[in-house]
Amino acid sequence: MEITASLVKELRERSGAGMMECKKALTENAGDIDAAIEYLRKSGLAKSIKKADRVAAEGRIVLAQNGGKAVLVEVNSETDFVGKDENFVKFANTVAQIALATGAGDVEALKAAAYTDGGTVEEARAALIAKVGENVQLRRLVKIDSTNTVAGYVHGGRIGVLVELTGGNDELARGIAMHVAAMNPPYAKASDVPADFIAKEKEIELAKMTDKDKAKPAEILEKIVSGKIAKIVNEVTLTGQPYALNSEMTVEAVLKKEGADIVGFKRLVVGEGIEKVVEDYAAEVMKQAGLA
Repeated sequence: MEITASLVKELRERSGAGMMECKKALTENAGDIDAAIEYLRKSGLAKSIKKADRVAAEGRIVLAQNGGKAVLVEVNSETDFVGKDENFVKFANTVAQIALATGAGDVEALKAAAYTDGGTVEEARAALIAKVGENVQLRRLVKIDSTNTVAGYVHGGRIGVLVELTGGNDELARGIAMHVAAMNPPYAKASDVPADFIAKEKEIELAKMTDKDKAKPAEILEKIVSGKIAKIVNEVTLTGQPYALNSEMTVEAVLKKEGADIVGFKRLVVGEGIEKVVEDYAAEVMKQAGLA
């Protein structure tokens, strides 16, 4: 039987094993996909079967940097325990270095890149699943490649930040990255705040006003609302926030003092946006026993 690309793809999706392993398994079993799965299971390469749909919301953020080139990669596992496993950590760190070296623009390009031990990153991921017994995913990749001042910071393996500045130095950029990690500003500067956000906040502030305030002259009312909006904008922008490493100054003041300016930042948090399944094992046991 001809071993087609679609057959190999189907086996990969069902088993989680690497492409070459799937092709070999199909060849050895005359294209019989069920027999190929059994072949892979016996060789220890298909432990990832049915794990691909399991929620992987733990793991770690890894950083690789060389001067103005820096990359963050989110690698997910199902449990925090596996996220700290030495095999998982080694894979994650290796993948970050590969992302930096190859200049991969997204996760799909990274998966197709060559792994250090041979094969591809995707095949190494499948092999890791077989080893640790959990679903492992490469979820996100962000990078900066610039001649400006660039810093990367990872906090506890769970929050990663890249910062790009014009001017300043590595120490300042790292400090700003630490601030972004801690304070999570949605925007870099006031000019980045969307007009619809401002309009909505203005609407809210007007609604909160008393009838007495609303009766004031239009120019006075506008001044009051503008002051409230300016305060809100400061709260949601990096430059408007008090600097985490020196709360007596705003980030904008610190940057100005050092002759620097923020170009932008990128921030990743492990598992953000993934709906985690909370298992109630006691309830499940009671249900199965017919007691609930």
